[in-house]
Amino acid sequence: MLRKGFIGMVVGFTVLALFFGPVFAEDAYLIGNTMAITGPGSGTYGPMKDALDIYFKEVNAKGGINGHPVKIIFEDNVAQPSKAAAQAKKLITQDRVLLLMLCSLSSTYAPVIQVGKQNKVPILFAGGVCPKDVYPPNADPNLFCSTAYGAEYDSRMALSFIKDEAKGAPVKLGLVAMNIPVSRAEMDYAEKLSKTMGMQAVDKEVIPPPTPDYTPFATKIKNAGANWAYSWAPWVTEVRTFEALRKLGWEGKYLAYGHIESEDELARIKDDGYYVFGTNALFSDDTAMHRKIREASQKEKTIFPYTKLTEGWIAAMVLEDILKGTPWPPTTDKVRAAMNRLNVNTKGLKGGPLAWTEGNHYRTVTRYRVYRWDSKKNGIVTVKDWTPFKVQ
Repeated sequence: MLRKGFIGMVVGFTVLALFFGPVFAEDAYLIGNTMAITGPGSGTYGPMKDALDIYFKEVNAKGGINGHPVKIIFEDNVAQPSKAAAQAKKLITQDRVLLLMLCSLSSTYAPVIQVGKQNKVPILFAGGVCPKDVYPPNADPNLFCSTAYGAEYDSRMALSFIKDEAKGAPVKLGLVAMNIPVSRAEMDYAEKLSKTMGMQAVDKEVIPPPTPDYTPFATKIKNAGANWAYSWAPWVTEVRTFEALRKLGWEGKYLAYGHIESEDELARIKDDGYYVFGTNALFSDDTAMHRKIREASQKEKTIFPYTKLTEGWIAAMVLEDILKGTPWPPTTDKVRAAMNRLNVNTKGLKGGPLAWTEGNHYRTVTRYRVYRWDSKKNGIVTVKDWTPFKVQ
Protein backbone atom coordinates (compact mmCIF):
# COMPACT_ATOMS: atom_id res chain seq x y z
CA MET A 1 0.00 0.00 0.00
CA LEU A 2 2.88 2.36 0.78
CA ARG A 3 4.38 1.95 -2.68
CA LYS A 4 1.00 2.51 -4.37
CA GLY A 5 0.53 5.67 -2.35
CA PHE A 6 3.97 6.91 -3.33
CA ILE A 7 3.32 6.31 -7.02
CA GLY A 8 0.01 8.11 -6.80
CA MET A 9 1.77 11.15 -5.38
CA VAL A 10 4.31 11.45 -8.17
CA VAL A 11 2.39 10.60 -11.34
CA GLY A 12 1.37 13.63 -13.37
CA PHE A 13 2.95 16.39 -11.33
CA THR A 14 6.23 17.70 -10.07
CA VAL A 15 7.50 16.40 -6.76
CA LEU A 16 9.63 18.73 -4.66
CA ALA A 17 12.07 17.28 -2.16
CA LEU A 18 11.14 18.13 1.45
CA PHE A 19 13.41 20.43 3.38
CA PHE A 20 13.61 20.99 7.08
CA GLY A 21 15.99 22.78 9.40
CA PRO A 22 17.30 26.29 9.93
CA VAL A 23 16.16 29.47 8.22
CA PHE A 24 18.10 30.06 4.99
CA ALA A 25 18.79 32.91 2.68
CA GLU A 26 15.85 33.29 0.33
CA ASP A 27 17.49 31.64 -2.70
CA ALA A 28 18.40 27.98 -3.05
CA TYR A 29 20.61 25.84 -5.25
CA LEU A 30 17.93 24.62 -7.65
CA ILE A 31 18.47 21.25 -9.36
CA GLY A 32 16.20 19.52 -11.88
CA ASN A 33 15.79 15.78 -12.19
CA THR A 34 13.84 13.97 -14.92
CA MET A 35 13.57 10.39 -13.71
CA ALA A 36 11.75 7.11 -14.35
CA ILE A 37 10.02 7.09 -10.98
CA THR A 38 7.22 4.91 -12.38
CA GLY A 39 6.91 2.74 -15.48
CA PRO A 40 9.68 0.66 -17.11
CA GLY A 41 12.89 0.76 -15.13
CA SER A 42 11.32 2.31 -12.03
CA GLY A 43 12.72 -0.49 -9.88
CA THR A 44 16.19 0.72 -10.84
CA TYR A 45 15.64 4.49 -10.95
CA GLY A 46 13.02 4.96 -8.24
CA PRO A 47 15.55 4.27 -5.46
CA MET A 48 17.57 7.24 -6.71
CA LYS A 49 14.83 9.55 -5.45
CA ASP A 50 14.79 7.87 -2.04
CA ALA A 51 18.54 8.38 -1.65
CA LEU A 52 18.58 11.98 -2.88
CA ASP A 53 15.64 12.91 -0.64
CA ILE A 54 17.10 11.62 2.62
CA TYR A 55 20.64 12.78 1.80
CA PHE A 56 19.70 16.40 1.15
CA LYS A 57 17.19 16.47 3.97
CA GLU A 58 20.20 15.97 6.26
CA VAL A 59 22.36 18.45 4.33
CA ASN A 60 19.70 21.14 4.63
CA ALA A 61 19.09 20.39 8.29
CA LYS A 62 22.76 21.11 8.93
CA GLY A 63 22.69 24.47 7.17
CA GLY A 64 22.66 23.63 3.49
CA ILE A 65 25.61 24.44 1.24
CA ASN A 66 27.35 27.81 1.42
CA GLY A 67 24.42 28.99 3.54
CA HIS A 68 21.76 28.05 1.01
CA PRO A 69 19.43 25.02 0.83
CA VAL A 70 19.47 22.52 -2.00
CA LYS A 71 16.13 22.04 -3.74
CA ILE A 72 15.60 19.24 -6.23
CA ILE A 73 12.60 19.29 -8.56
CA PHE A 74 11.71 15.73 -9.56
CA GLU A 75 9.73 14.99 -12.71
CA ASP A 76 8.49 11.49 -13.55
CA ASN A 77 9.28 10.75 -17.22
CA VAL A 78 7.96 7.14 -17.03
CA ALA A 79 10.98 6.23 -19.23
CA GLN A 80 9.35 7.96 -22.22
CA PRO A 81 11.78 9.97 -24.42
CA SER A 82 9.23 12.63 -25.46
CA LYS A 83 8.13 13.19 -21.88
CA ALA A 84 11.74 13.39 -20.67
CA ALA A 85 12.53 16.00 -23.33
CA ALA A 86 9.50 18.12 -22.40
CA GLN A 87 10.41 17.94 -18.73
CA ALA A 88 14.02 18.89 -19.46
CA LYS A 89 12.84 21.95 -21.37
CA LYS A 90 10.46 22.94 -18.57
CA LEU A 91 13.08 22.49 -15.85
CA ILE A 92 15.67 24.50 -17.75
CA THR A 93 13.60 27.30 -19.28
CA GLN A 94 10.86 27.75 -16.67
CA ASP A 95 12.33 26.57 -13.38
CA ARG A 96 15.79 27.85 -14.30
CA VAL A 97 17.69 24.95 -12.74
CA LEU A 98 21.47 25.15 -12.51
CA LEU A 99 22.01 21.48 -13.30
CA LEU A 100 19.82 18.81 -14.86
CA MET A 101 19.99 15.22 -13.64
CA LEU A 102 18.79 12.35 -15.84
CA CYS A 103 17.96 9.05 -14.16
CA SER A 104 16.19 6.94 -16.76
CA LEU A 105 16.54 4.46 -19.61
CA SER A 106 19.09 5.20 -22.34
CA SER A 107 16.26 5.77 -24.83
CA THR A 108 15.62 9.12 -23.11
CA TYR A 109 19.19 10.36 -23.52
CA ALA A 110 19.25 11.85 -27.02
CA PRO A 111 16.27 14.23 -26.68
CA VAL A 112 17.33 15.39 -23.21
CA ILE A 113 20.93 15.95 -24.34
CA GLN A 114 19.64 18.06 -27.22
CA VAL A 115 17.68 20.30 -24.85
CA GLY A 116 20.66 20.62 -22.52
CA LYS A 117 23.01 21.57 -25.35
CA GLN A 118 20.61 24.14 -26.76
CA ASN A 119 20.48 25.88 -23.39
CA LYS A 120 24.09 25.17 -22.32
CA VAL A 121 23.03 23.56 -19.05
CA PRO A 122 25.19 20.69 -17.71
CA ILE A 123 23.58 17.24 -17.44
CA LEU A 124 24.48 14.66 -14.80
CA PHE A 125 23.64 11.05 -15.70
CA ALA A 126 22.94 9.11 -12.52
CA GLY A 127 21.69 5.55 -12.26
CA GLY A 128 21.61 5.00 -16.03
CA VAL A 129 24.51 3.82 -18.15
CA CYS A 130 27.20 6.42 -18.85
CA PRO A 131 27.15 7.57 -22.49
CA LYS A 132 30.48 7.46 -24.30
CA ASP A 133 30.26 11.25 -24.70
CA VAL A 134 31.61 11.53 -21.13
CA TYR A 135 34.74 9.48 -21.89
CA PRO A 136 38.19 11.04 -22.33
CA PRO A 137 40.09 12.57 -23.92
CA ASN A 138 37.42 14.91 -25.33
CA ALA A 139 34.39 14.64 -23.06
CA ASP A 140 31.36 16.69 -24.04
CA PRO A 141 31.61 19.90 -21.96
CA ASN A 142 27.96 19.60 -20.82
CA LEU A 143 27.73 15.86 -20.04
CA PHE A 144 28.89 14.13 -16.83
CA CYS A 145 28.23 10.70 -15.29
CA SER A 146 28.41 9.27 -11.76
CA THR A 147 26.82 5.89 -12.56
CA ALA A 148 28.69 2.74 -11.55
CA TYR A 149 28.62 1.02 -14.92
CA GLY A 150 30.06 2.08 -18.26
CA ALA A 151 30.32 0.54 -21.72
CA GLU A 152 33.49 -1.30 -22.76
CA TYR A 153 35.35 -0.82 -19.47
CA ASP A 154 32.90 -3.24 -17.85
CA SER A 155 33.50 -5.92 -20.48
CA ARG A 156 37.27 -5.53 -20.19
CA MET A 157 36.98 -6.31 -16.51
CA ALA A 158 34.45 -9.11 -17.05
CA LEU A 159 36.48 -11.02 -19.62
CA SER A 160 39.73 -10.51 -17.71
CA PHE A 161 38.07 -12.03 -14.64
CA ILE A 162 36.64 -14.98 -16.58
CA LYS A 163 40.04 -15.71 -18.12
CA ASP A 164 41.75 -15.60 -14.73
CA GLU A 165 39.04 -17.69 -13.08
CA ALA A 166 39.29 -20.35 -15.81
CA LYS A 167 42.94 -20.91 -14.83
CA GLY A 168 44.08 -21.91 -18.30
CA ALA A 169 41.09 -24.09 -19.18
CA PRO A 170 39.37 -23.35 -22.50
CA VAL A 171 36.61 -20.76 -22.21
CA LYS A 172 33.53 -21.33 -24.35
CA LEU A 173 31.56 -18.17 -23.86
CA GLY A 174 27.84 -17.52 -24.16
CA LEU A 175 26.90 -13.85 -24.39
CA VAL A 176 23.54 -12.47 -23.25
CA ALA A 177 22.10 -9.06 -24.25
CA MET A 178 18.73 -7.38 -24.07
CA ASN A 179 17.52 -6.18 -27.45
CA ILE A 180 18.23 -2.52 -26.76
CA PRO A 181 21.05 -0.59 -28.47
CA VAL A 182 23.39 -0.13 -25.51
CA SER A 183 23.25 -3.79 -24.41
CA ARG A 184 23.61 -5.15 -27.95
CA ALA A 185 26.61 -2.92 -28.59
CA GLU A 186 28.33 -4.06 -25.40
CA MET A 187 27.91 -7.73 -26.23
CA ASP A 188 29.20 -7.08 -29.76
CA TYR A 189 32.24 -5.45 -28.17
CA ALA A 190 32.67 -8.37 -25.74
CA GLU A 191 32.48 -10.83 -28.63
CA LYS A 192 35.31 -9.06 -30.46
CA LEU A 193 37.36 -8.67 -27.30
CA SER A 194 37.01 -12.35 -26.41
CA LYS A 195 38.78 -13.33 -29.63
CA THR A 196 41.84 -11.27 -28.67
CA MET A 197 41.93 -13.02 -25.28
CA GLY A 198 41.93 -16.60 -26.56
CA MET A 199 38.28 -17.29 -25.76
CA GLN A 200 35.66 -18.79 -28.04
CA ALA A 201 32.33 -16.99 -28.16
CA VAL A 202 30.08 -19.94 -29.01
CA ASP A 203 26.74 -18.14 -28.85
CA LYS A 204 25.26 -14.65 -28.49
CA GLU A 205 21.63 -14.24 -27.54
CA VAL A 206 19.83 -10.90 -28.01
CA ILE A 207 16.62 -11.19 -26.03
CA PRO A 208 13.54 -8.95 -26.49
CA PRO A 209 12.64 -6.85 -23.41
CA PRO A 210 9.15 -8.31 -22.73
CA THR A 211 10.09 -12.00 -22.75
CA PRO A 212 7.77 -14.41 -20.93
CA ASP A 213 10.02 -17.45 -21.45
CA TYR A 214 13.82 -17.39 -21.47
CA THR A 215 14.09 -21.14 -22.09
CA PRO A 216 14.63 -20.95 -25.88
CA PHE A 217 17.55 -18.55 -25.46
CA ALA A 218 19.07 -20.54 -22.62
CA THR A 219 18.72 -23.72 -24.66
CA LYS A 220 20.83 -22.24 -27.46
CA ILE A 221 23.56 -21.25 -25.03
CA LYS A 222 23.59 -24.69 -23.41
CA ASN A 223 23.54 -26.55 -26.72
CA ALA A 224 26.41 -24.42 -28.03
CA GLY A 225 28.58 -25.90 -25.29
CA ALA A 226 29.18 -22.73 -23.28
CA ASN A 227 30.96 -23.31 -19.98
CA TRP A 228 30.84 -19.59 -19.10
CA ALA A 229 28.15 -17.00 -19.79
CA TYR A 230 28.45 -13.25 -19.53
CA SER A 231 25.56 -10.79 -19.53
CA TRP A 232 25.58 -6.99 -19.57
CA ALA A 233 21.93 -6.03 -19.71
CA PRO A 234 19.09 -4.88 -17.45
CA TRP A 235 18.85 -7.14 -14.42
CA VAL A 236 15.74 -9.01 -15.57
CA THR A 237 17.55 -10.34 -18.64
CA GLU A 238 20.68 -11.22 -16.70
CA VAL A 239 19.03 -13.18 -13.93
CA ARG A 240 16.19 -14.88 -15.80
CA THR A 241 18.52 -16.21 -18.47
CA PHE A 242 20.68 -17.70 -15.73
CA GLU A 243 17.71 -19.27 -13.98
CA ALA A 244 16.52 -20.75 -17.29
CA LEU A 245 19.97 -22.24 -17.84
CA ARG A 246 19.96 -23.88 -14.43
CA LYS A 247 16.50 -25.35 -15.04
CA LEU A 248 17.93 -26.96 -18.17
CA GLY A 249 20.69 -28.57 -16.11
CA TRP A 250 23.49 -26.28 -17.29
CA GLU A 251 26.45 -26.52 -14.90
CA GLY A 252 28.59 -23.66 -16.15
CA LYS A 253 29.47 -20.38 -14.47
CA TYR A 254 27.69 -17.11 -15.13
CA LEU A 255 28.94 -13.54 -14.72
CA ALA A 256 26.50 -10.61 -14.69
CA TYR A 257 26.88 -6.91 -14.13
CA GLY A 258 25.87 -6.19 -10.53
CA HIS A 259 22.94 -3.78 -10.76
CA ILE A 260 21.30 -2.48 -7.58
CA GLU A 261 19.10 -5.60 -7.43
CA SER A 262 22.07 -7.96 -7.28
CA GLU A 263 22.72 -8.13 -3.53
CA ASP A 264 19.19 -9.20 -2.62
CA GLU A 265 19.08 -11.51 -5.62
CA LEU A 266 22.31 -13.32 -4.74
CA ALA A 267 20.76 -14.15 -1.39
CA ARG A 268 17.56 -15.33 -3.08
CA ILE A 269 19.22 -17.49 -5.73
CA LYS A 270 21.93 -18.99 -3.48
CA ASP A 271 23.99 -20.38 -6.36
CA ASP A 272 27.79 -20.59 -6.03
CA GLY A 273 28.21 -20.34 -9.80
CA TYR A 274 26.46 -17.00 -10.24
CA TYR A 275 28.91 -14.08 -10.07
CA VAL A 276 28.23 -10.35 -10.14
CA PHE A 277 30.74 -7.55 -10.62
CA GLY A 278 30.61 -3.79 -10.40
CA THR A 279 32.22 -0.63 -9.10
CA ASN A 280 29.99 -0.18 -6.04
CA ALA A 281 30.58 -2.09 -2.82
CA LEU A 282 27.75 -4.32 -1.60
CA PHE A 283 26.27 -3.92 1.87
CA SER A 284 27.79 -7.27 2.82
CA ASP A 285 31.04 -5.27 3.15
CA ASP A 286 29.39 -3.48 6.09
CA THR A 287 31.41 -0.26 5.94
CA ALA A 288 30.60 2.72 8.15
CA MET A 289 28.90 4.40 5.18
CA HIS A 290 26.80 1.30 4.51
CA ARG A 291 25.65 1.39 8.12
CA LYS A 292 24.79 5.09 7.81
CA ILE A 293 22.67 4.46 4.70
CA ARG A 294 20.91 1.55 6.34
CA GLU A 295 20.09 3.58 9.46
CA ALA A 296 18.89 6.57 7.42
CA SER A 297 16.70 4.35 5.25
CA GLN A 298 15.11 2.71 8.26
CA LYS A 299 14.58 6.05 10.01
CA GLU A 300 12.95 7.71 6.99
CA LYS A 301 11.03 4.56 6.01
CA THR A 302 12.17 4.71 2.38
CA ILE A 303 10.02 3.17 -0.32
CA PHE A 304 12.86 0.94 -1.49
CA PRO A 305 15.15 -1.23 0.68
CA TYR A 306 18.47 0.24 1.76
CA THR A 307 20.33 -2.31 -0.36
CA LYS A 308 19.17 -0.39 -3.44
CA LEU A 309 20.25 3.08 -2.32
CA THR A 310 24.01 3.07 -2.95
CA GLU A 311 23.84 4.38 -6.52
CA GLY A 312 21.63 7.28 -5.47
CA TRP A 313 23.76 7.99 -2.42
CA ILE A 314 26.89 8.29 -4.55
CA ALA A 315 25.06 10.63 -6.94
CA ALA A 316 24.06 12.73 -3.91
CA MET A 317 27.67 12.86 -2.71
CA VAL A 318 28.72 13.98 -6.20
CA LEU A 319 26.03 16.66 -6.30
CA GLU A 320 27.01 17.95 -2.86
CA ASP A 321 30.66 18.22 -3.95
CA ILE A 322 29.66 20.09 -7.11
CA LEU A 323 27.59 22.62 -5.18
CA LYS A 324 30.26 23.12 -2.52
CA GLY A 325 32.55 24.16 -5.37
CA THR A 326 29.94 26.54 -6.78
CA PRO A 327 30.17 29.89 -4.99
CA TRP A 328 27.10 32.05 -4.48
CA PRO A 329 25.48 33.44 -6.55
CA PRO A 330 25.54 30.28 -8.67
CA THR A 331 25.51 30.11 -12.46
CA THR A 332 25.63 27.21 -14.89
CA ASP A 333 29.18 28.23 -15.81
CA LYS A 334 30.25 28.06 -12.15
CA VAL A 335 28.57 24.65 -11.83
CA ARG A 336 30.34 23.39 -14.94
CA ALA A 337 33.69 24.62 -13.63
CA ALA A 338 33.12 22.79 -10.33
CA MET A 339 32.23 19.60 -12.21
CA ASN A 340 35.48 19.77 -14.20
CA ARG A 341 37.52 19.52 -11.00
CA LEU A 342 35.36 17.08 -9.04
CA ASN A 343 37.07 14.65 -6.65
CA VAL A 344 34.69 12.82 -4.30
CA ASN A 345 35.77 10.63 -1.42
CA THR A 346 33.28 7.77 -1.75
CA LYS A 347 34.02 6.54 1.80
CA GLY A 348 34.04 2.84 1.05
CA LEU A 349 31.09 2.80 -1.36
CA LYS A 350 33.65 2.40 -4.16
CA GLY A 351 37.23 1.22 -4.25
CA GLY A 352 38.51 4.79 -4.37
CA PRO A 353 37.56 8.39 -5.19
CA LEU A 354 35.37 9.44 -8.11
CA ALA A 355 37.25 12.16 -9.99
CA TRP A 356 36.55 14.16 -13.15
CA THR A 357 38.79 16.44 -15.21
CA GLU A 358 38.00 18.87 -18.00
CA GLY A 359 38.50 16.18 -20.65
CA ASN A 360 37.19 13.22 -18.62
CA HIS A 361 33.65 13.32 -17.22
CA TYR A 362 33.46 9.58 -16.44
CA ARG A 363 36.28 8.98 -13.90
CA THR A 364 40.05 8.91 -13.98
CA VAL A 365 40.22 5.38 -12.53
CA THR A 366 37.41 2.83 -12.35
CA ARG A 367 37.72 0.00 -9.84
CA TYR A 368 35.82 -3.30 -9.88
CA ARG A 369 35.02 -5.97 -7.33
CA VAL A 370 33.47 -9.41 -7.97
CA TYR A 371 31.05 -11.14 -5.58
CA ARG A 372 29.16 -14.42 -5.43
CA TRP A 373 27.10 -16.45 -2.99
CA ASP A 374 29.03 -18.98 -0.87
CA SER A 375 26.80 -21.81 0.27
CA LYS A 376 29.34 -23.02 2.83
CA LYS A 377 29.43 -19.61 4.50
CA ASN A 378 25.75 -18.98 3.79
CA GLY A 379 26.52 -15.48 2.62
CA ILE A 380 28.01 -13.23 -0.03
CA VAL A 381 31.77 -13.32 -0.46
CA THR A 382 34.31 -11.30 -2.42
CA VAL A 383 35.84 -13.37 -5.21
CA LYS A 384 38.14 -10.70 -6.63
CA ASP A 385 39.01 -7.53 -4.76
CA TRP A 386 39.18 -4.02 -6.15
CA THR A 387 40.82 -4.10 -9.57
CA PRO A 388 41.73 -0.71 -11.10
CA PHE A 389 41.43 0.27 -14.76
CA LYS A 390 42.82 3.62 -15.85
CA VAL A 391 40.34 5.59 -17.92
CA GLN A 392 42.16 7.42 -20.67
